[in-house]
Amino acid sequence: MSTRKITLQGSERKPLGQRVGDQPNDEVIEVSVILKPTTRALAPHAGGRIVSREEFAVNYGADAGAIAKVEAFAKEHHLKVTEVSKERRTVKLTGTAENMIRAFEVKLARYEHQGNPYRARAGTIQLPEDLAPQVEAVLGLDDRPQAKAHFRVRPELASRTAAATGVSYSPRQVAQLYQFPSDVTGSGETVGILELGGGYRPTDLKKYFSSLGIPEPTVTSVSVDKGKNKPTTANSADGEVMLDIEVVGAVAPGAKIVVYFAPNTSQGFQDALTTAIHDATNKPSVISISWGSAESTWTAQSMTAFDSAAQDAAALGVTICAASGDDGSSDGVSDGTNHVDFPASSPHILACGGTSLQSSNGSITSETVWNDGTQGGAGGGGYSNQFSLPAWQSSSGVKPPSGGGRGVPDVSGDADPQTGYEVRVDGKSMVIGGTSAVAPLWSGLIALLNQKLGKPVGFFQPSLYGLPKADGAFHDITSGSNGAYSAAPGWDAATGLGSPDGANLLQALSGSSETTSGHKHKHSQNA
Repeated sequence: MSTRKITLQGSERKPLGQRVGDQPNDEVIEVSVILKPTTRALAPHAGGRIVSREEFAVNYGADAGAIAKVEAFAKEHHLKVTEVSKERRTVKLTGTAENMIRAFEVKLARYEHQGNPYRARAGTIQLPEDLAPQVEAVLGLDDRPQAKAHFRVRPELASRTAAATGVSYSPRQVAQLYQFPSDVTGSGETVGILELGGGYRPTDLKKYFSSLGIPEPTVTSVSVDKGKNKPTTANSADGEVMLDIEVVGAVAPGAKIVVYFAPNTSQGFQDALTTAIHDATNKPSVISISWGSAESTWTAQSMTAFDSAAQDAAALGVTICAASGDDGSSDGVSDGTNHVDFPASSPHILACGGTSLQSSNGSITSETVWNDGTQGGAGGGGYSNQFSLPAWQSSSGVKPPSGGGRGVPDVSGDADPQTGYEVRVDGKSMVIGGTSAVAPLWSGLIALLNQKLGKPVGFFQPSLYGLPKADGAFHDITSGSNGAYSAAPGWDAATGLGSPDGANLLQALSGSSETTSGHKHKHSQNA
């Protein structure tokens, strides 16, 4: 192996917060080396077909030669190979900080940011010149908290006005307002949920679903990178975990729910996603993500690897839904410019934005962009700085401002805590909103669509953007703004295509649809 090292593209990282000490040399660190695919599986929208997980592992996983190079690199630098996953294109290495610093030629130190102590990496990662071109990312050297949960608890009687105007719904009522198919339950489907903290109590789930009068779904948890189901109190990330499970379970009670718990780091997030995508035991057809942060807080290598995994999911017929954020067009970054949230900004992920939903007698009376001001939150949306505008957005008339790329969100749903969801968290009844509710809402809808259609919709953004307006698959939101972007007829950077009309969407997907090349095709069992 070449001894000359070069910079791993996109690996530049800067520490946040205060330096509080040196990195102990003897600390044991585990990293995930993510390899590039040797051959990219063509997803159905690009003229390919859905492949099985078994076929994917054989034909589209990591190259055996690249794995061997990583193993040789590890041996040379006294690092231990602890896991090799061909389908996840991941090789895990462990070793002391001293050996990691030498192997990757990195600077590590102890920092603290917003009360969180972490191991910080500064600068770039170096790799042997004959290995670097085959590596997408090296994650785990820096273990700062990477993402935040996108949920908002409605304050209890915070003000008389809010108390007087606030309404709340059970997730079933939201599904009914959006005309979700009611003759299926998601039976035969599995929804994977990624969580980077918090936990759930089975007793709470039992009581919650019993109170709704619907069967309790089967919920299991999977540990990723030593992440665990660890419920604590109602004001923790438990609110996120319970919201996600309860929304999916209420909307699609027949679907199996698998919760993947991982540490809140870029490595944990990536490993959770690839574990869920390639889980040959549970086989999720939909993955719901309610965590994220502004693109500017990620390294380019990390976003590239995550989006690359989402492309693998497309080939497997797996749909990934992600919350677009709860801080409007700034995404909570106070630099005076607009930001979008990642992973929602990945072109291969269905970005789920937020609305405020009013109804009367079981019908929607008004739906506007969710925006409760700086403190109350607003739906995330805008244009990516990392990913260019996809063909299927461009062909449907999405026009980013100069320098902008992929438009966010794709779709929307009720997210305003003032029109929020009634949930149970750690023995407590609460009303919760945020785009965190929209990702599981859409995930539940997709489980219903998959069962109804008899095949997974998979990566269906090209189909969604190609649907004629006359199909009525979306409630077009035309009122309100998320800060810099206003709702308008058609797609907009506040609510995307709009909120779903489940019955019309099903009808539209059942018939013929436009592919990205513009040819009509009929949906078929083996498409």
